[in-house]
Amino acid sequence: MDSTQGSYWIETAPGKAYAPLGGDLDVDVVVVGAGIAGISTAYEVARLGRSVALLEAGTVAGGVTGHTTAKVSVLHTLVYDKLRRTRNEEAARLYAVSQSAAVERAAELVDELGIACDWERRDSYTYVHDAKQVSSVRAEAEAARAAGLPAAFVTETPLPYPVTGAVRVTGQAQFHPRKYLLALVDDFVARGGQVYEHTPVVGLREGEPCRVTTESGATVTARDVVVATHYPIFDRSMAFARLSSHRELVVAGPMDADRDPDGMYITPDEGKRSVRTAPLADGRRLLIITGEGFTPGTADTDERFERLSAWAAERFPGVPLTHRWATQDNSPTDTVPLVGPLHHKAEHAYVVTGFGGWGMSGGIMAGRLLADLLTGGRPAWTDLYDPRRLRTVVREAPAFLQHQAQVGKHFVGDRLHALTSADEIPPGGGGVVRTGGKQTAVHRDDSGQLHAVSARCTHLGCIVAFNSAERSWDCPCHGSRFDVDGKVIQGPATKPLEQREV
Repeated sequence: MDSTQGSYWIETAPGKAYAPLGGDLDVDVVVVGAGIAGISTAYEVARLGRSVALLEAGTVAGGVTGHTTAKVSVLHTLVYDKLRRTRNEEAARLYAVSQSAAVERAAELVDELGIACDWERRDSYTYVHDAKQVSSVRAEAEAARAAGLPAAFVTETPLPYPVTGAVRVTGQAQFHPRKYLLALVDDFVARGGQVYEHTPVVGLREGEPCRVTTESGATVTARDVVVATHYPIFDRSMAFARLSSHRELVVAGPMDADRDPDGMYITPDEGKRSVRTAPLADGRRLLIITGEGFTPGTADTDERFERLSAWAAERFPGVPLTHRWATQDNSPTDTVPLVGPLHHKAEHAYVVTGFGGWGMSGGIMAGRLLADLLTGGRPAWTDLYDPRRLRTVVREAPAFLQHQAQVGKHFVGDRLHALTSADEIPPGGGGVVRTGGKQTAVHRDDSGQLHAVSARCTHLGCIVAFNSAERSWDCPCHGSRFDVDGKVIQGPATKPLEQREV
C-alpha cells in the first residue's frame, strides 16, 4: 500500500516546540503526561488559579492522542447495557451524565476560545451485521435511553452498506484533536502554565509536598501530582494488574464530499471497525477507518494493515488510502476508566488511565473531575471512576483472571521461543535471538546493519516482539514500546532496553 506512515493529525498541526525542564521547579500542581487527559487536567486546574507545570516525555499531544480517531462521543460501543448488568442503572446514568458533560465542555471551549479545530456535530452509531447480535445493540439502545441519552434502535444508517441493527445517539461531535489541544495549551501558557517537553519522569516521592524527579535529575516540588501517562509509569497503583493494552490500526484517504456517510460508526464485528470522516481544505472529506485490534507484540502488523485496507476498498471502493498509522489504548478489567487517587493511601497523588479506546470524551471528563478533586470538589460520579474501587474488580473477576493468564502466558512462553541466528533476519526485519544464554532483540535495517538490544522489557521483564510495520519492539504484557535502538516510545517502561552485541 502506497501511503504515508504517520498520523494525519500530527502532519497537519505540527505545533510549537517547548524546551525540556532545565532545573528544579516549585508549583502547586505537576501533571505528568501531555495527552488529552493531562492537558485537560492542567488546563482546568490553571483556570482555577493554581500554578501548574505540565511535563511530557515526548511532545505535546504527540503520543496516543495524536494518533486517535478523535470522536467526541458518549456512545462507547456497548457500554451502557454492560454497566447496567454488572453494576446498576445508576452507574450507567452517571457514566452518561459525566461523558455528556465532557462533550459539551469541549463544545464550550471551542466556542469560548474560537478554536479552529474542524468541530462538527455528528450522530454516533454502534452497528452489527450478524443477526444474532441484533439483541445486543437493541439492549444497548434501551440502556442508553434509560441513562438519559438521546438513543434509539435503528435498522438503517447513512453507511453505503447495509446493517442488521444499530444504536444511534444524536448530537455527538468530532474534531481535529491536535488543533483543539494545541489551542488549549496556548491558553494554558497565557494563564501562567508551564510546559516542558522531552522531560521523562522517572521518580515520585509522595508527601507534603510531593517531589517528582526527571531523567535529567531536575526535581519538581508540588502539593499535588497527577500521573496522566496513558499507562501509569508508577506501579504503586497496581494498574498493571487491571489494564490490558490493545493496539489498533488506522488507514485514511480522501473521498468526494457527496460520499460522506455523515456520522461516526463502530462495530464489534469483523475484528472491530470504526468509520468517520474529517473535512479537507479542498472541500473533500478524509475517510478514516480503524480496526484490526490486537495485543502489542502479538500480531503480524503488515498483514493486518493489508486486511484493513482490503476492507476499506470493499466498503468504500475507489478511495485511495494516503495515510496509515496505529494507535494504542488500555482497557480496565471492570470497564470504567480509573480517575482519582493513585492508591489507597494516596493523599496528593492522582492517576488517570484506562479509557478503553474512548479517550476524547474520557480525557476531557477526567480533566474536570481531577480539577474538582484537587480543589475540594466531589462530583456525583467520583466513586464511579475511583481507581481504589474493589467491588467491581471482584464482580468482573473472570476478565481480571483472563488478563493475568495472558500476561503469565507471555511472561513464561515467550522465553521459550528464539531464533538460533541473526542470519535468519532479513533487511527491515527483526527477531529475538538467543546469544550467550540471553535473549537479544535484533533488527536488521535496510542497509544490512544490525541493531541489538536486550529483549527483556524494562517494565516487568516480559520478552518483546518485533513490530514490522512500525519497526519497533513491543511488549505483549503491558504495552511498552521501544525503537530499534531500545529507546522508550511508549510506557509504562521508563528505561531503555539495554544495548547488546551480536
